[in-house]
Amino acid sequence: MFQTKLTDLLDIKHPIVCGGMFRIGRAPLAAAVSNAGGLGIITSATFPDIETFSAEVRALRRQTDKPFGVNINLFPTARQYAPADFLQVCINEGVPILETSGQNPEPYLDTIKKAGLKIIHKVPAAQYALKAQRIGCDAVSIVGNETGGHPGMTDVSTLVMLREVAAKLAIPVIAGGGFGDGAGLLAALSLGADGILMGTRFLATREAGAHQAVKEWMVAAKADDTVIVQKSIGSPMRVAKNALAQQVVEMEAEGASLEELLPLISGSRNPAVYFEGKLDDAIWSCGQVVGLVRDVPTCKELIDRIIAEAEDALASVNSKLIKAKVPTAVAI
Repeated sequence: MFQTKLTDLLDIKHPIVCGGMFRIGRAPLAAAVSNAGGLGIITSATFPDIETFSAEVRALRRQTDKPFGVNINLFPTARQYAPADFLQVCINEGVPILETSGQNPEPYLDTIKKAGLKIIHKVPAAQYALKAQRIGCDAVSIVGNETGGHPGMTDVSTLVMLREVAAKLAIPVIAGGGFGDGAGLLAALSLGADGILMGTRFLATREAGAHQAVKEWMVAAKADDTVIVQKSIGSPMRVAKNALAQQVVEMEAEGASLEELLPLISGSRNPAVYFEGKLDDAIWSCGQVVGLVRDVPTCKELIDRIIAEAEDALASVNSKLIKAKVPTAVAI
């Protein structure tokens, strides 16, 4: 077992966080992760209105007595409900932890702190991590180019990005992008992180509400079966390399406008993939760690395995350590 600043801050058993996932971040998955000792998170953007979101939070509370969180994306949208509306639900329902992303959470920090919530802010570059600490966030997740979803405009890997910030931050640092097994957890801890963030790997679990065809594709996929789209419009996204994603890549190379791309990249198309198994009908988030997915376990089986693998990896590394021999004193 590994105790870190993150496990102490969030009162969780293992330093493993299931990041917010659009459409998939619902109560059953979040509860399964939390009950297994990690931090489960539901995603507010998944829900069409405040009432449905409130009901999901209450459902989650019935399914676990362990700490859990809610992801609130702060990026402006045309939706009827603003981030402040979802935040108020979290306060009313006693949500203990927030994961924010998309934009600077500073305008909401006073409200969050007064309500006693912990806040983890997710960032795609080192400079944003430093600012998150400066404005008062409790922890920061930093995601490199390997991550599924939005990795930011840089092409820097988590391996390098994490080292940029780990020594400079006093608050817990969570590493995201490329993690899905115990060796990865140990590597992150060795590089200065206090835990890991996983989305893609948790998508391929039994409790995740995705169609079986999605999970079977992930088990068969290789690390290069993902691709970055939307970089031409300033909103890069790593997704599964399917027919639609390839079409978007080609259109971007030809200079397509946002208006031309929007019908293909709209999140409204996701249900066809996630719930009907039509894998080519939408672009959908998927990280490079999909190349390490070889089965579809329960969340508990996955988390227990990751911890056991990390302990084995640590023992293996220690076995390779050669300590300098102290010369034996010679009497004169």
